[in-house]
Formats: sequence, C-alpha cells, structure tokens
Amino acid sequence: MVSLWQAHLSFVLLGFVLLSTLRFTAPWRPWLLPMLAAVSFVQVNELPLAAYVRSFTDDLAISTLVLLAWVVLNRLGVVPPLARRHQVQMWLLFGLLSLVLYPATLGLTYFDPYRWGFNPRPMIVLVAAATLLMLWLRHALAVGMLAIGTLAFALRLKASENYWDYLMDPLLAGYCLIAGAGLLIGIAWRPLLKWHRGQ
Repeated sequence: MVSLWQAHLSFVLLGFVLLSTLRFTAPWRPWLLPMLAAVSFVQVNELPLAAYVRSFTDDLAISTLVLLAWVVLNRLGVVPPLARRHQVQMWLLFGLLSLVLYPATLGLTYFDPYRWGFNPRPMIVLVAAATLLMLWLRHALAVGMLAIGTLAFALRLKASENYWDYLMDPLLAGYCLIAGAGLLIGIAWRPLLKWHRGQ
C-alpha cells in the first residue's frame, strides 16, 4: 500500500513539474495538483494511471520526491529559487553519489557498492557528515533530501531494504550528471570564448 501511495505522489509531482514548464499553465498552477491527484486514480485495464507511470520510473528515491516537492513549492511561489551556488553543491553531491553507485550497476566495474546499502551504518555516518556540511553551507534543500531520505529508510517507508534506494535513483542521477556536465562545459567554454573575442 505504501508503494502505491508513493506511485500516486510521484505521478502528481512529476506531472506538475512537467506541466508547469508550459507558460500557458501559469494561471492554473494551483489547480494542477488536485487535478493530477484525481487523474492518477483513473483506472485503465483495472490499474490506476499512476501504476503505469511507475512501470517506467520505478519507485523514485525519497530524496527525489523531496526535490520534486521543492520544485512544486517554488513554482507555486511558496519558496524562493535555489541560489546558484546551492544548485552546484547539489549537483556535485548527488552526482558524486551516482558515480559511486551506477558504474557497478551498469556492469562497468566488479566493485559493488550497492551491497553497502543492506548494512548501511558506515554509509549513514558518511551521509550524516554530508548533511552537516550542507547545514553549514545553509543548503536547506540538500539537508532535507538527505535527512528525510535517511528517516524514511529508518521507518522503511519503501518496499526496498536497501539504503541506496532511498537516496538515489536514475532520474536524480541523470539530472545531476547532465547539469554538472553542462556546468563544466560552460566553465571550459568561457575562456575559449573570451580568447576568440580578443582575436
């Protein structure tokens, strides 16, 4: 039952984030959440639409749900935009976690960090240190992503028994890696552009 509610929540948050990127939906944004919540329960072949979306996304990590919820609140004008430095810090933090986890899952290495998640005390200590660092940097969103993900693992709010599944998923990893790569390309491109203009 918990995973089914998570599927509905993922459907609503993802749907809102995607639809709110369209300018013509701006006046209707406050109504998108209840509308999407209702649509997520629409039955198709005896399954709700949320279950079909879940078949593509799988269960999203709790940290991803926190990020999506923050984006929703931001687009509703409840919270201010994330500072650029905080964006970069989040990309670095979760991009690093994805680089630790996913090469092994893709069969690129024989080293398997995923098994750490089944006995995660050392991981929890490292995540606690990262959370304190983000707290010191006044990065409330990253603190929430790490802390709520860890709390959800302690309460076993997902079907998974692996700590990694509460912190990371391919959607979050892809976002952070693509955004981080774009940042690095921009940093490398800027001196070349200045040099070209000086010619």
